[in-house]
Amino acid sequence: MKPKIFIDGEHGTTGLQIRALLADRSDIDVISVPVERRKDTAARADALNEADVAILCLPDDAAKESVSLIANDTTRVIDASTAHRTAAGWEYGFAEMDAGQSRRIAEAKRVANPGCWPQGPIATLRPLIAGGLLPADYPVTVNGITGYSGGGRPMIEDYAAKGEDAPEFLPYGLTLKHKHVPELRRYAGLSRDPIMQPAVGNFAQGMITVVPLQLEGLPKVPKGADLHAALADHYAGIDGGVVEVAPYADSERLPDLQPEEYNGTNRMKLYVFANDARAQALLVAVYDNLGKGASGAAVQNLDLMLGLKA
Repeated sequence: MKPKIFIDGEHGTTGLQIRALLADRSDIDVISVPVERRKDTAARADALNEADVAILCLPDDAAKESVSLIANDTTRVIDASTAHRTAAGWEYGFAEMDAGQSRRIAEAKRVANPGCWPQGPIATLRPLIAGGLLPADYPVTVNGITGYSGGGRPMIEDYAAKGEDAPEFLPYGLTLKHKHVPELRRYAGLSRDPIMQPAVGNFAQGMITVVPLQLEGLPKVPKGADLHAALADHYAGIDGGVVEVAPYADSERLPDLQPEEYNGTNRMKLYVFANDARAQALLVAVYDNLGKGASGAAVQNLDLMLGLKA
């Protein structure tokens, strides 16, 4: 019997992307609640308890409600909201984070899908902190830009309505209370809160995150090649992972380093740029905010949990 998958919130941005990714799959059955009953608690509860895996594409409070509606011990959950990303009993759904993470996801009953913004910084920082090249109390700053689809339906409709008059570069999170800070701090291995300075660009999807490093003053100052080698070694050891490390090169600019490079895929590419004479470096990640940053990661986690290969 094929495993049954229920996407609670299938009509939102992330849910629609997951439905599209699963549309041609013959190894699973996707069950659904009629659109006119999508807010009917009883109908959702029936589907949640019928499913082998429920994928929650909902606001935080609604995601918590969905979990509370599961009355059996068999339905497994992937939550794409921020509700459970640092909660006890939930496995973090970034399969390449550690060598054993894909196995832990495969065995988990509850998986918190990562947010789009933290994944790039976690991917670049965690191996360096774990390897002792950066201290856990390093004062991290994250910059970057994402497509407007990251803001969900209201932002998508707003940008579509404004067209060429929409902002080309719109910084936000200026109160320094970005909702992904706890997640980034925990899974990057930081002992202090980072500063996140995100921005939205006038393009639909794709993103780049950048972590600048001022290395002067560290007890042992790593060179750019040291940082690159640590990342390359880490991801080379992840069997079946979708994160790759670009070759280390002394480049003033790269024409293909742009946020839409991996649109429509679940891949992520990491770069290290450095000026050893100045003891400075940049850690860059490029990925699709709706791919590895959301729906693609959810499907990757689904396949791990079910022991399937897409």
